[in-house]
Amino acid sequence: MSGRTRGDGGVLVAERFGVELPTFQGEGPSCGQPALFIRLSRCNLTCAQCDTKQTWDWSRFNPAEVSAWETVAELARWALSSPVELVVITGGEPLIQQRRLLPLVRELLAAGRVIEFETNGTITPDPGLLVDGVRFNVSPKLGSFGADEGRSIVPEALAVFAASGRAAFKFVATGPDDLGRIADLVEEHRLAPVWVMPEGTTAEAVIATTRAIADQVAARRWNLTTRLHTLAFEDASGR
Repeated sequence: MSGRTRGDGGVLVAERFGVELPTFQGEGPSCGQPALFIRLSRCNLTCAQCDTKQTWDWSRFNPAEVSAWETVAELARWALSSPVELVVITGGEPLIQQRRLLPLVRELLAAGRVIEFETNGTITPDPGLLVDGVRFNVSPKLGSFGADEGRSIVPEALAVFAASGRAAFKFVATGPDDLGRIADLVEEHRLAPVWVMPEGTTAEAVIATTRAIADQVAARRWNLTTRLHTLAFEDASGR
């Protein structure tokens, strides 16, 4: 990455991948589709079970070594060098930088790309992102994920996502006990459609949790998603 400064109109990036070594979206409604990923640095939550702590945990990582500023032009050039249609903007929490992302989103949409934001659902999306070609995987974080629900569940933001018609709500379940809490949130905030994903960073853990929750997810008429990147690539970085 270039290491340019914020003054250059840049975006703070942790990593980007999918051009040089092709990959798939591994979660949610687009699971299995070829995808490019732009992972932004920084997050407004500190979940104990987070698998991308390099975007925010400065007790373990040096931010100067795991993030750098890149210009919109650089990111667009990189993404458009590939014929892959789906560009996933993830984090960390990407909507922290949403104002600086608007020009990138506009350029990618103009080139015929589809944008998918992966967000924790705590930040209200800018109206400029609520446009055709942009969708949101909203993943509210539960207490079982090591989140403080006083910070991770923001009703005002969830209401905007739910009303937008551009969001799917993806919950990480550590086991069957989480499904009741998910049901409470779905009913209280009128969230739909709902996807449930098993927690796990190994194929064995993902399979075991999937089998533990599958019957109850099906009974509630929710969608079930795997963690394809874990099953296919053993959670390797950049895949």
